[in-house]
Amino acid sequence: MVIAIVSVIVALAIAIPVTANIATNIHDQKIKRIIGDADEKAKEITEKAEKAAEELKREKLLEVKEESIRQKNEIEKETKERRSELQRMERRTQQKEEAVDRKTDALEKREANCNAREEELNRQRDKIAKLNDERIQELERISGLTTEQAKEYLLKIVEDEVKHETAVKIKEYEARAKEESDKKAKELIVNAIQRCAADHVAETTISVVQLPSDDMKGRIIGREGRNIRTLETMTGVDLIIDDTPEAVILSGFDPVRREIARIALEKLIIDGRIHPARIEEMVEKAKKEVESEIKEEGEAAALEAGVPNIHPELIKLLGRMKFRTSYGQNALKHSIEVAELSGLLASEIGLDVRLAKRAGLLHDIGKAVDHEMEGSHIQLGADICKKYKESPIVINAVESHHGDVEPTSLIACIVQAADTISAARPGARRETLDTYTNRLKQLEDITQSFEGVDKSFAIQAGREVRVMVVPDQISDADMVLMARDIAKKIEEEMEYPGQIKVNMIRESRVTEFAK
Repeated sequence: MVIAIVSVIVALAIAIPVTANIATNIHDQKIKRIIGDADEKAKEITEKAEKAAEELKREKLLEVKEESIRQKNEIEKETKERRSELQRMERRTQQKEEAVDRKTDALEKREANCNAREEELNRQRDKIAKLNDERIQELERISGLTTEQAKEYLLKIVEDEVKHETAVKIKEYEARAKEESDKKAKELIVNAIQRCAADHVAETTISVVQLPSDDMKGRIIGREGRNIRTLETMTGVDLIIDDTPEAVILSGFDPVRREIARIALEKLIIDGRIHPARIEEMVEKAKKEVESEIKEEGEAAALEAGVPNIHPELIKLLGRMKFRTSYGQNALKHSIEVAELSGLLASEIGLDVRLAKRAGLLHDIGKAVDHEMEGSHIQLGADICKKYKESPIVINAVESHHGDVEPTSLIACIVQAADTISAARPGARRETLDTYTNRLKQLEDITQSFEGVDKSFAIQAGREVRVMVVPDQISDADMVLMARDIAKKIEEEMEYPGQIKVNMIRESRVTEFAK
């Protein structure tokens, strides 16, 4: 058994190496075959790649040759075209040079002709100048006038003709423009006046208080005059107790103080208790009533004029104008009337009616404080409107309504016209005699200052001036120009309501006696 096992082991020992050698040989042979096959395939691939590369090389060479041939053909074609274009340009240039040469020859010939003509013209000019000198000498010999004298004579004739024609044209144009503008302006103004009506209060510096009996005068005076002194001191108004039956006169230039004194005195008369303490109490009550009345009057004026959103302080100032008069015309009524007229005129020409009314109502607002503050009512009014943030158009209307400042809007011009209408129409104001006579004298003095004026007369309350001229010095044509000059000087030097008519009169008289 052991021997068998040993024999098997020995056999295995011998068989394993032999088997390994055989397997190794078989594997080597397989590898060699695989390597041989791979080499053959590599050779085939290499041969195919070389053949493909050779074919591709031949194709690319052919393409390059074809492209070079094509580019060569294109270059040759372009070269031929450029050569042809150059030839055409050379031909055109040659033709132009030939044309320029021909024109140059023509110009030289024309220049030669012009030079010859110029020489001929110079000879003719010299000949004409010589003939003209001879003609002038002959004219001077015949007329007996030198050249300068003849020029002066001709200039005078031409000047007279031009002056006459100018005067005729000016008169014609003025008449036409005046006819059209006057007609339209009159329609607007008449319509505005007819549609506006306002009350007017006469100017006065006194108020009359009726008494129940003359016994009340003694009580008003009081013991040793203490009551009347207290009343005068508290109100700033003079009490005149004279022989007028059952009446006391209050005198003062401040209408507000006079109104306070009137109300206080009437309350004292009704109450019956008149002594200094009671007087002070009634004066304070009267002041409050007047202040309340001022506010109510201002609000009523703004409502009547149709001007909303006015500053409360401006309302108070408007109310104070109820007690202010100018040449007999109540300032508040005048302002309301100007506001209404401004609104009517603005509506006629298509402007802002509300703004025109506002400017018209506030145009004299400075009169409410001009007795308390320094300055004209125009400047004071403009400052007040600026203070309370009124629009620039309203401020300019206030500043320009008397011509102190140039108007910058049509509304300012409308307010100026409405103010003139309200102040100048009959019954609106009462001028003093001195002012009236001074204005007439100034009007006559202005017309007399012109040379050639014989006499002048201011007529129709200063609405017209008749000017008599010396007929030997002033011609009919001169009258037209002189009338314009006189009117301009009146506008520059005088202040007047409405307009002044300048009526020129030239009269020639011949007198002879039959014997």
